[in-house]
Amino acid sequence: MKHSFIWRTAMIGGSLFIAGAAHGAGAYFQVDYPPSAEASGLQLGVTYTLWIPSNVPKLRGVIVHQHGAGRSAAAAGAVAAYDLHWQALARKWNCALLGPSYHVLNDSIDYSPGGAELWYDPGHGSEKAFLRGLADLAAKSGHPEVATVPWCLWGHSGGGIWSSIMELLHPDRVVAAFFRSGNGFTRWERGEIPRTPISSAAMQVPMMAAIGNKEKGEGAWVGTVGLFKLYREKGAPIGFAADPRTGHECGDSRYLAIPFFDACLAMRLPDEGSADQALKPVDLRQSWLAIPTDGNAVPATQFVGNVREAAWLPNEAVAKVWTEYVRTGEVGDCTPPAGPFDLRATPTSDGKNEITWDAEPDLESGIGGFIILRDGRGLVRLPLDPPQQLLGRPLFQGISFHDTPEQPLPEMRFVDMSSKSGEKHTYTVVTLNGAGIPSVPTAVSVP
Repeated sequence: MKHSFIWRTAMIGGSLFIAGAAHGAGAYFQVDYPPSAEASGLQLGVTYTLWIPSNVPKLRGVIVHQHGAGRSAAAAGAVAAYDLHWQALARKWNCALLGPSYHVLNDSIDYSPGGAELWYDPGHGSEKAFLRGLADLAAKSGHPEVATVPWCLWGHSGGGIWSSIMELLHPDRVVAAFFRSGNGFTRWERGEIPRTPISSAAMQVPMMAAIGNKEKGEGAWVGTVGLFKLYREKGAPIGFAADPRTGHECGDSRYLAIPFFDACLAMRLPDEGSADQALKPVDLRQSWLAIPTDGNAVPATQFVGNVREAAWLPNEAVAKVWTEYVRTGEVGDCTPPAGPFDLRATPTSDGKNEITWDAEPDLESGIGGFIILRDGRGLVRLPLDPPQQLLGRPLFQGISFHDTPEQPLPEMRFVDMSSKSGEKHTYTVVTLNGAGIPSVPTAVSVP
């Protein structure tokens, strides 16, 4: 379970992408496809990276974290599967975490050569490539079920467009979907993407349409409001969440998305070992409803008003998270994380001490960082360098505009450059969750 540093390369937007990753309790598998030579195939290259937790005999689902349009989004998507916080959700439910990265050649959002619409319209080949990727990853990983288990679909911007259309195309495979600042509605209305039929089965899938308040009047806002109204009129279990602090960036939306998926996975995944592997229907008895603009959620049985205009929430726990998020743009966490483990202190060849450890991310708020003490006195707090621009709650891995870790990815490792050869020291490591709450300390002495 020790973290090791892994280097990998991929071509993103015509340039070489290099990432270092803290490899946690699991394995990574990757497939790359060049642009298709067939007119009906995907006209862009794509890399799919899959993380599978350790000691899982059979996976129950795949959580897909789909990046948005443009070259920076594609580069960010290349490290989505390395996100420790999203991995915590996947690990809890014995799911894999998939991060696609489409090799766009420019920042165009149309069907021009190298443009993003070539992939975020599934009809232009990305649906076929995605299914092929799952099949090949199933074979490569030794988990044949990867090709057939259900999905949670998360998408930002162009990724929200892709996810919303895939939900319509494969409602029997989708546990839940979360669209952040993007979906197919506006593109359908403008005639830019063929309208996908909306089946009754698709309107049984739990969804969340999330947006930033600073996007009001823009296309993403119009599309998010339009999709929500259309689907609620059809009785779909879909929520609406407007973040008061953000524009098109993802901000702290993961603190709503992860609890939302957690609740939906609990509600809908087939029982382990059951002969019936169909997704369970949404249990509407647990539902809460809210007027999208006032931030007050109540049990569905107590809601007064037009339920077809109310934001749907899967249960009380998510309703509480949603209320805090739409009021403040963030979600609190009062529970301490688990303490670090597998802590080691090793003298280096030049007389310094190298400290390595492992830690399980806090599902509520991830890993915010670590405090290291030497002989009971504070030595350092990691990460050392604060982010140049805060795009969400500071995390150990950082957080980008696209809800992915910042690069290069950090290791759970520190070298005490002030130590001297032959000195005996005791080192203590404390995990901080995303809310800054410390864990129980773990200590180790230099041998």
